[in-house]
Amino acid sequence: MKSVMSVGKFRFSLAFLGIGLATVAGVSAFQARTMPAALVVLDTRSTPTVKAATQIPPGWQLKVNSGQPDISFADQSDGAAFHFKSYRSSFALERAVDIDPVQLPYLSWHWKVTQLPKGGDFRHSSTDDQAAQVMVAFDDRHILTYIWDSNAPQGTMESASAIPLMHIFAIVCRSGLADANRWLDENHDIASDYRRAFGKAPSHVKGLRLQINSQHTGSSAESYFGQVEFRNGAQT
Repeated sequence: MKSVMSVGKFRFSLAFLGIGLATVAGVSAFQARTMPAALVVLDTRSTPTVKAATQIPPGWQLKVNSGQPDISFADQSDGAAFHFKSYRSSFALERAVDIDPVQLPYLSWHWKVTQLPKGGDFRHSSTDDQAAQVMVAFDDRHILTYIWDSNAPQGTMESASAIPLMHIFAIVCRSGLADANRWLDENHDIASDYRRAFGKAPSHVKGLRLQINSQHTGSSAESYFGQVEFRNGAQT
């Protein structure tokens, strides 16, 4: 039986947290040869390749916590993306990586939220739902989670740990409907955020998760994720 942990109302496999993790061969081999300026981990610009595959992007896995997952590839006029739709459900796309945050400290992604879970607020367990969440797992059981919350103020940064031996820190990137229904670019220095959150230098990044939740509020949520990449400098 695979060991799992419950974190933030979602079950994490130990593999995602870097314990006994087999790294993605293409990523780690490429890093061993040369360090690129950017390393794409979710490529939505290669539309023909993505459409030829299933609705789960290459290198990623679907993880379901509760309810029925609804993920599709959306080739819209304003950009290609993976479309997440949640109705009283909780699920994610997850992949293993092996990233040195000293060399590639920035995580950049493209996202859009079109529906927020009604009453969602990560600060309370009974309302811990988000329309979109990007989780970065390090190999020392520390996790940074970047969220688009319904109510917690933008800029909120606080511990979200719920069980022993796990250290989770939440950062609210967006809040409410002010930025809804339009594409936004996020650029975060995960090395700096890790130091602020945990007071020490970061270990390697071993896992990445794109997530949506609406089961606690018994409502619905909808979001889109575009290109996701690690970079050696902030995007301009």
